[in-house]
Amino acid sequence: MTSSVRIIVRLEVKGPNLVKGLCFDGFRVLGHPETFASIYDDDGADEFLYVDTVASLYQRSPQFDVIRRIAAKTTVPLTVAGGIRSIEDIHSVLRAGADKVAINTAALATPDFLKVASGRFGSQCIAVSIEAHQNSNGQYECWTNFGRQKSGVDVFEWAERVVNLGAGEIIVSAVHNDGLGVGFDVELTRRIATASPVPVVASCGAGSPEHFRDVIVKGKADAVAAAAIFHYQAAKPVDRMWMSYDGAQLRNGDPADSGNIEFLNCGYGGIRELDVKPTSVGDVKRYLAAHGLPVRISADAVRIQACP
Repeated sequence: MTSSVRIIVRLEVKGPNLVKGLCFDGFRVLGHPETFASIYDDDGADEFLYVDTVASLYQRSPQFDVIRRIAAKTTVPLTVAGGIRSIEDIHSVLRAGADKVAINTAALATPDFLKVASGRFGSQCIAVSIEAHQNSNGQYECWTNFGRQKSGVDVFEWAERVVNLGAGEIIVSAVHNDGLGVGFDVELTRRIATASPVPVVASCGAGSPEHFRDVIVKGKADAVAAAAIFHYQAAKPVDRMWMSYDGAQLRNGDPADSGNIEFLNCGYGGIRELDVKPTSVGDVKRYLAAHGLPVRISADAVRIQACP
């Protein structure tokens, strides 16, 4: 584990909209990603992970205009994933305001792309995103195109290989836990982190602050990325029993998109069994600090917490 655990907010984007789904499917629209990012920046997020959910599937480059809007409204490092297929894509993403890129589909198709990219930009700029899915036989398999295609590649063998190809960080997304609030896949993360000489980011499954602690302590994660647990807190309906379009708004007062009314009210499309406890980035960090884990908490956040 590095000296300070990073808390990363995952921003999954489709078109101009921030979206959230279950197990990388069935997206619900929440609003504009730059608006949510601004809230999380104020809350003390250490980084953002921007994920274009359809760029690789459509074989197009990332949406540079959306990346520029997020970078313009925030002050923390930004990693961009989805649609990174060439050296020019990386150049363009960095010029748009990103600090790093995360590569999945193109890396599995052409592993030497990682070697070329890390040689050109440095390994600190090149992360590998692993979309891990646990099959019925217990094997962890790499998926591509945002969880739409199987690769047949073993997750643990691939994690070892990408480090040798020059990756400076590994982002592990447990597709089978995404959005469910059941916790991170601790065993998946632990197996990769204990064997990896580069930082490992755990992603997908957060339902409470305790889950962050588990994947850091037991899973040996260097950083943790989450989405729904923060989105539920940032976008709260005024009346959770009776809502209209005007009744759902972001914490900063901006209206939330009409497509997410039921999503916010019942967790996900009316599925009340999903156990996601809405929590802010600051609250997660204060919980971790209270349990002896090293996190960066700004002086402003401490003062805000201390106010009556």
